[in-house]
Amino acid sequence: MPRLDGKVAIVTGAGSGFGEAIAHRFAAEGAKVLVADIAVANGQRVVSDISAAKYPGNGNATFVELNVANRRDWENALKVATAEYGQLDIVVNNAGTTYKKQPSVDVSEAEFDKIIAVNVKGIYFSVAVVMPYFEQRKSGVFLNTSSVAGMKVRPGQVFYGGTKGFLNTITQGLAAEYGPQGIRVNSICPLRGATGLLEMFSGVPDTPEERARFAGVIPAISPVRAK
Repeated sequence: MPRLDGKVAIVTGAGSGFGEAIAHRFAAEGAKVLVADIAVANGQRVVSDISAAKYPGNGNATFVELNVANRRDWENALKVATAEYGQLDIVVNNAGTTYKKQPSVDVSEAEFDKIIAVNVKGIYFSVAVVMPYFEQRKSGVFLNTSSVAGMKVRPGQVFYGGTKGFLNTITQGLAAEYGPQGIRVNSICPLRGATGLLEMFSGVPDTPEERARFAGVIPAISPVRAK
């Protein structure tokens, strides 16, 4: 039996990158997936791709437009999950953003506000809206996509790293606070992946030479890929 058979999951930022890959894997494991993204065309494409994949079991997908920094969008996503599938079991807080690697004093207020809205406030809204539902059911899972930048200083991405440090702290805190109620909260911490944000993290063009240079300073044999 697929490991997620009968489970319903919201995956944010599922229109591309890690979120797209997570949505596919969850569906392949039997989950009903709400592909949640602010980019409507991308999200609808992922739903079509999942349907075309014809994964064995009961896995399938539905698109829901979701700006993670908007509480009403979260309320709507929960409503869609329960109306479409009768329940919600898992929230994957994957949506995130950054700014191009640069000296911290050059980061604009708009860039700073954006990472706070998406990477910090988006997590707050997911908890504020979904946690009461999980409490009623006495079960549920939050899986948060964090970053190594939240544990290790990354010059040129200091404020981004701060948002991921925040995420790591609240993940541990929420796990301790709500674990006794049967609710699990965990995070994953990628270093660098072949996603649309790669050039912003590195500050240089994504070329084979740059990938080889970076691979030479870490023990990984090859870069993580979204799919």
